Amino acid sequence: MLEQIRKDFPILSRTVYDKPLVYLDNAATTLKPQAVIDALNTHYAHETSNVHRGIHFLSNLATEKYENARKKVAHFIGAKSENEIVFTRGTTDSINLVALSYARKFLNEGDRIVCTEMEHHSNMVPWQMLAQEKKLDLVYIPILDSGELDMKQAEELINEKTKLLTFNWVSNSLGTVNDVEQLIAFAKKVDAKVLIDAAQAVLHFPLDVAKLDVDFLAFSSHKMLGATGLGVLFAKAELLESMPPIQGGGDMIEEVRLEGSTWNQVPFRFEAGTPHIAGVIALAAAIDYIQSLGFTFIQEQEKKLLSYAKEKLSDIHDIRIYGNAKNKVPIFAFTVEGLHGTDLATLIDQEGIAVRSGHHCTMPVLQKYNVPSLARASFAFYNSENEVDSLVSALKKAVEMLK
Repeated sequence: MLEQIRKDFPILSRTVYDKPLVYLDNAATTLKPQAVIDALNTHYAHETSNVHRGIHFLSNLATEKYENARKKVAHFIGAKSENEIVFTRGTTDSINLVALSYARKFLNEGDRIVCTEMEHHSNMVPWQMLAQEKKLDLVYIPILDSGELDMKQAEELINEKTKLLTFNWVSNSLGTVNDVEQLIAFAKKVDAKVLIDAAQAVLHFPLDVAKLDVDFLAFSSHKMLGATGLGVLFAKAELLESMPPIQGGGDMIEEVRLEGSTWNQVPFRFEAGTPHIAGVIALAAAIDYIQSLGFTFIQEQEKKLLSYAKEKLSDIHDIRIYGNAKNKVPIFAFTVEGLHGTDLATLIDQEGIAVRSGHHCTMPVLQKYNVPSLARASFAFYNSENEVDSLVSALKKAVEMLK
């Protein structure tokens, strides 16, 4: 089955430096199956039109596909209504929308926001900016050496002053899967709102926002086989209704007069201007593809890759893997003694292997472990054990070059 699935991804047939491509940078962006590419091409080649604005055939067709995609996204994550789905430019944009609309309106001086030390910068910097602007109390749940959150500290930090708890479901640099249910329970105990960054979770396991009773949840299309430049913000309907728009322009208005304007209904009041129409339509195709495989297969495949890669990587001399949480996805951040992470990634790139290097937009994580740079191999369901072997072989070759 895996070989057939790999044929669905055209890029996997290419070579790099005359070697077969081994793509292990899935935490940065996932590859795109032909079905998603076809959906993009079909829109631009045969159905190009704007949405919500015209009454002609193509505009009606584009609008129908766009809004059907919204319904599909709502069903995919367990939202109660498609009106709880806002299309944005990405996870970063979704988080900033919550910060600049909800939090800016409802949080006051001295209120607490609880974040974590393992956040992507996109779920840290907006809160730092807002905390400075409104004199909020921004605190961070610490990371243990294992790469897991210190849940005892979490419970203490999420106190009666807390108005918002925000955290990533899965760490993009360590692969840690956080205890979402427990963290939400801590927040609900003090009546704090919860925002989850699900960018790294959305392709690994099913999401159910209604069951979790989460207030906000954000993710990106390109992390789940879809197009770049497109994200999703889920927010409970009553919260969206209470939030002011942060961008003005076409489609987000109800009426415009010289004296002022009134806003469109939700979610449209948060989607100013022409949206990423083709990307939204392609996101529906990505969801169809994921559901055709099923999360049971995806999780079984990733479990095999996690176990196999952990075993094989441990055989490499002087390697250190960061993040050994009991519950994690197949993401491995590592160093090899004597090699800077960027140099390491450059060397194995010559073998056709794509991994990430640097700080992974998680500088506080690197500061925690006192390392200047990490290499990261991140796997998806279409990766194979043979590709693990190729990675290990290339790393051993790099180590030999040091001798």
